[in-house]
Amino acid sequence: MAKTALCIGINDYPGTHMDLRGCVNDAQDWAAELAARGFAVTTLLDAQATRAAMAQGFQAAVGGAQKGDVVVITYSGHGTYVPDLNGDEADGLDEALCPYDLQTGGGALLDDEIHAIFAARAAGVRLVLISDSCHSGTVTRAVPQDTPDDVPRPRFMPMGNWLPPAMLPRGASGQPLARVAQASGASAFAKAASRAAGDLLLAGCQEGPNNFSYDARINGRPCGAFSYYALKALRSLPPSASYADWHAAITPGSLPSASYPQSPQIFGNAAARRRKVFT
Repeated sequence: MAKTALCIGINDYPGTHMDLRGCVNDAQDWAAELAARGFAVTTLLDAQATRAAMAQGFQAAVGGAQKGDVVVITYSGHGTYVPDLNGDEADGLDEALCPYDLQTGGGALLDDEIHAIFAARAAGVRLVLISDSCHSGTVTRAVPQDTPDDVPRPRFMPMGNWLPPAMLPRGASGQPLARVAQASGASAFAKAASRAAGDLLLAGCQEGPNNFSYDARINGRPCGAFSYYALKALRSLPPSASYADWHAAITPGSLPSASYPQSPQIFGNAAARRRKVFT
């Protein structure tokens, strides 16, 4: 059984005024933990994590895997959504991940594209997705995040910070909407994960409006609140622990908290949740 991991962390989002602080640390922390558990790890950090590089990284990680292999992909960065152009979303929006070059020519990596990459993998590949990003928020532009270092900030990129005004959803008045009330707010990985194939998704927060994963500072170090507590819980688990055991060790014991009001979620069929972690 081969074990492969791809860990992505993006703090720097040129042209958006929405930089983060803890995502590169997250990716490096996940990479170190997974390497210690026998994974061959690739990282994409900041400028390395362009849209093209992320898509290529996904393809390389899952395309080279065979039946029984385990592939883990972690993503720490902004989430966003964009107007759905192919009509497959009931809320009219596609969820997406935000690459480094989101606003400088690359654009978002859509859930439809991620799904197509993952669907082409060999049967029997065990895919684990760990998403420390937001899935919902405002549509219009957010103010520059010049908040103090110790103030948590959501890992969500409003469409108004990177999409041209002509592409923003509009209301009856013709003006850009401030919020899309019907947005499902699912993780961009949610469509990509296949329950039938036994995929497992751990997400830093609930789906739907006003649910956020937070960029945090814990013990003086920038990080994702979810990544920090997920790794802390993982290291405390017995060797026989399942993914369900891991999730139960994170919440409600550590999250949500007064500082980080987010509820981590686990998605997958019953067999996947019972499976021993990283097997």
